[in-house]
Amino acid sequence: MTKQHISFKLNGKQVDALVEPRELLVHTLREQLSQTGTHIGCETSHCGVCTVDLNGDSVKSCTILSVQANGGEVLTVEGLADAEGLNAVQEAFIEEHGLQCGFCTPGMLVRAHRFLQENPDPTEEEIRWGMSGNLCRCTGYQNIIKAVKSAAQKLQQA
Repeated sequence: MTKQHISFKLNGKQVDALVEPRELLVHTLREQLSQTGTHIGCETSHCGVCTVDLNGDSVKSCTILSVQANGGEVLTVEGLADAEGLNAVQEAFIEEHGLQCGFCTPGMLVRAHRFLQENPDPTEEEIRWGMSGNLCRCTGYQNIIKAVKSAAQKLQQA
């Protein structure tokens, strides 16, 4: 198969890659662009560990072709922090102990980041629904819910 050239913004910086037409975005991110925070889990879009932002929407990068990102903007967990430090979601996950083994954490963080842009003042029920596409096998979710609520409060005060 002939590789295709794609170009997109990754965490605010323009990147280029040569990809197979059927190459999944998660593989391009990890193997070509060294964004290993995006994990590979189920590869069927059920677990959410591969969640990234693509053009302002949360997507499971294990079911998106890399060519679909061409010309777009992708945000991974590596793009959440900036030169000033961690963002409010990352801080809240630490403070509220919203992680345990850490495998699901990158996808949770990226999804929580997007969710709070969609719904800046969510109820607990809305958080549970908004985060329901991301699975955690360790925490029982209570601290994840608390972390998202805490992040919402931090963002409202900023």
